[in-house]
Amino acid sequence: MTRPNIVFIFSDQQRADTMGYAGDEVAITPHLDRLALEGSVFTRCLASSPVCMTTRASVMSGLQVHQHGVWAFADPGIRFGQSHVRNIQAAGYRTGVVGKTHLWRHGDGHARDHLEEMADWGFDDARETTGPSESVNTDSIYTDYLAEKGLLATHRNYLNLYLNSQRPLPWELPSSQLPTEAHLDMFIASLAEDWLHDNASESQPFYLQVNFGGPHDPWDSPPEYRRMYNADDMVPSIGAEQSGPVSPLVALLKEHAPAKLYQMSRAENQVMKANYYAKVTLIDDCVGRVIDALESKGLMSNTWIVFSADHGEMLGDHGLLAKKNFYEGAVNVPCLFRPPGGGDSRQSRALMSHLDIVATLIDIAGAAELKKSDGRVLRPMLKGGLQDTHQPAVLSELGLPPSVYTMLRTDRYKLSIDTRSRAAIDLYDMQEDPDELHNLVNESDYQLIKSDLIENMLNPMISDLDTSAW
Repeated sequence: MTRPNIVFIFSDQQRADTMGYAGDEVAITPHLDRLALEGSVFTRCLASSPVCMTTRASVMSGLQVHQHGVWAFADPGIRFGQSHVRNIQAAGYRTGVVGKTHLWRHGDGHARDHLEEMADWGFDDARETTGPSESVNTDSIYTDYLAEKGLLATHRNYLNLYLNSQRPLPWELPSSQLPTEAHLDMFIASLAEDWLHDNASESQPFYLQVNFGGPHDPWDSPPEYRRMYNADDMVPSIGAEQSGPVSPLVALLKEHAPAKLYQMSRAENQVMKANYYAKVTLIDDCVGRVIDALESKGLMSNTWIVFSADHGEMLGDHGLLAKKNFYEGAVNVPCLFRPPGGGDSRQSRALMSHLDIVATLIDIAGAAELKKSDGRVLRPMLKGGLQDTHQPAVLSELGLPPSVYTMLRTDRYKLSIDTRSRAAIDLYDMQEDPDELHNLVNESDYQLIKSDLIENMLNPMISDLDTSAW
């Protein structure tokens, strides 16, 4: 039997709940909705870390953050360790990546300077861009394209406006000044089309990562995408009063955020959300282009399409933007598996993580398993009917040593600790309090639950954590 191809689509800073298939009545996401209709949706997929470079190191290596040690900034040296891409390559697959990898720290220079690093990770053909903001200083095939079209100054002037100290607030940011076809994510979609044209063949299966730069801020989608949304239709962010102590992660974020962010009106909040949704729809159209390219080559009947994101986006919930915390908006990410030829539409609440996605990609390819990985293969569930139980708990980790934090998520509870001291900082009953408004960490009725979670679940999961170098 011919082995299946795999296309792993990975967006940046995309919430799990802002798509039509997730029950959002406002979101315009027909292509992702189609994948969900023809495949399996996991509604509780937790990011390895609510920050970009850290999560991407976990996705590549199949390791927990405390195992690979990339707590905040990329460490190119870990490419000499294990790589799920290299294992798939060794199984006979043609491997490639287009778009943003964030496996190295951006600065002066060109992405092509890192082609050897991409080869070390196991990519036969890497066509790499940066994310949107990084393209101010780091060149790539995208900035080369903009320069050729006479658009590079327009692009960088816009980003400099967005990034300067007097930057517009999220509800004030104008649309992209670029033609729609020149937008970064549209360019990445074209890279995927070209890669499939150049590499897809009947003689060798392929594994392609398509890494979009959005819907990460700036929420700069072209005007026609913004016109798709009426701000008055947007459900305001979670803004109810919270009880219990504020975690040090949240306190630090609020200390450094613009004061106006916490004073935004309902109307400003709705405009901000509409701008984000417009970029979600832009990403959805880019996903549609990848699907169209597969269909035009007759590949949909023998290709797995997998969709996820590196982390979420707070989008004003609890007065926060972006990530770097353990609230659901930041750590819950989309997860879709569409099998070759499509299948029945199924949905599972089973707890899972990025590492389970990686283990499943390896299993689909028939590649060697990664060592020391906590990832568990999902394919038995994909074949035999989804269940709501996969594993009892998952981790998410964040910090800059020696300040490091770990979150444990079980079916009912979410617990966060200071990793070095093992002191609890957050405890939420996700069954009774899904909006995470009541931090129970100091409540007397929950002390036994807290200690049990730390001692019997969390501590064993991080038993190989080494703090000696901190």
